[in-house]
Amino acid sequence: MNVQITERTAAFLAEQLDGTRQWTLKLIADLKDDDWVFQPAPGLGHALWLCGHVACSQHLLIHVRCLGGGVLDESFTRHFPIGGPVKSAKDYSYPPVQTILATMEEVHRRILADICKMSDSLLAEPALGGDGKPHPHYRDKCGVVAHCNRHEAFHAGQIATIRRLLGKSFLR
Repeated sequence: MNVQITERTAAFLAEQLDGTRQWTLKLIADLKDDDWVFQPAPGLGHALWLCGHVACSQHLLIHVRCLGGGVLDESFTRHFPIGGPVKSAKDYSYPPVQTILATMEEVHRRILADICKMSDSLLAEPALGGDGKPHPHYRDKCGVVAHCNRHEAFHAGQIATIRRLLGKSFLR
């Protein structure tokens, strides 16, 4: 499907992403202590890893893939790789919850501002993967930004499941 990119596209994409972030924040608002590192099974994500991963992914998708420059240091991103099993907090030293949440907030604030500045022509540029070839999942940078929202929503669903497994109430 070819979506026409208009002046309102960037603002719409930022609004959608921020709406998803507000949902994520509601899901993590009452997590305490060991709730953050509860894993439903070995190798599955825990809320701490998921929040760090979302921050790193937004950084990669928007700042690196769309804008050509990174803002996060490797000393943070190395804790949240894609693929493979997620390490238990008992077996791995993750950054503190407050560091991850502050990074998540800062990256999100910056990318919302940067998305709103994206021109129609930038959003229409081809999306390239890390290898410099056309990305297999999205045609253009507009698709990259839209995927950023889907990606966070997917992980918010995982956090919602973790909440329920911890006995926390259903949220609306």
